[in-house]
Amino acid sequence: MALRRAAEALAALWIGLAASLSAAQQVLAPTAPPPTAAPVRFGILPLGGAFESRNDWEPLLADMGRAIGRPVTVLSVTSYEALDQAIQRGEVDIAFLSGRMALDAVTLRQMRVLAQVTRHDGLPGYRALLLVREGGPLPSLEALLAEPERWRLARGEPRSVSGYIVPQLQLFLPNRIAMERFRSETVGTHQATALAVANGDADVATNNTADFERFRLQFPAEARRLRVIWESDLIPHAQIVMRNSYPPALRGQVQAFLVAYGKAPGARGEAQRAVLKSLHDLAGFLPADNSSLVPAARLAYQLARQNAMTAQWVNEEARQARLQRLDAAFAEQMAALRDDGR
Repeated sequence: MALRRAAEALAALWIGLAASLSAAQQVLAPTAPPPTAAPVRFGILPLGGAFESRNDWEPLLADMGRAIGRPVTVLSVTSYEALDQAIQRGEVDIAFLSGRMALDAVTLRQMRVLAQVTRHDGLPGYRALLLVREGGPLPSLEALLAEPERWRLARGEPRSVSGYIVPQLQLFLPNRIAMERFRSETVGTHQATALAVANGDADVATNNTADFERFRLQFPAEARRLRVIWESDLIPHAQIVMRNSYPPALRGQVQAFLVAYGKAPGARGEAQRAVLKSLHDLAGFLPADNSSLVPAARLAYQLARQNAMTAQWVNEEARQARLQRLDAAFAEQMAALRDDGR
């Protein structure tokens, strides 16, 4: 009997020790880290080279990731078309876009405007330019308009506001000139079009004031070979857009980060302002919503109407039908942009 009681006591002791050891292990074991949030994917317009654009934006995006508690990855592409396709495929969550692409993202791709950039010159926008080579064969704007078929044009993609839409709308179409009339066309980034003229591969290039300032810093020798023969009216600055599918709280965090960026005092603010300066001499970001795209929508509408007016039609009724469809679509677009639905 005594032996049995001793065995039972020993078993109880072992069970107690095991329970204590298990509890200790649970206390001492490190807690499992929380699952990492999926990265937010940021798409960048190809304003210069794709690699250069990525390097310029990475410091800001690293700061954004820390601010919102999620990693931010970057997608830098070589063309407007490539970025638009990435947005269509759902591979971009936030993007830095010019007016026409931002308009498409909001009206066709379920995104919304969060912020609009500002620059140190204080102007509410920038201007499209035409560049020619100093001392080159094309002497003036008048000579260009008189015989466009003599000259080689370097221009932006059709979605580029300053590289295509505004020169078409404000200069070429009013003079009844289609870009197809030029002797040849080279399509590329603003950096590529400026280099084409500077190196004698084109006679005239579309560009803009912001990118040409940057070009002067990066390619001073080539920039000295160029001169401006035409400037457009002011074009509103680019926007930051984000997918509607993200929670309002996260969209608010991103917007708050952007608006505050570069405004902090001390060394932190100085570092952020240096990052902004490298991004086309930006001064920062202003809060914005979809209504900021009204000027871009108006530009696109005016260009479409001009194209309809100058195009050939089987009869006048067909032209008027096209114009009526454009008017109706524009009215619907304006209502949607002004009723942001926040």
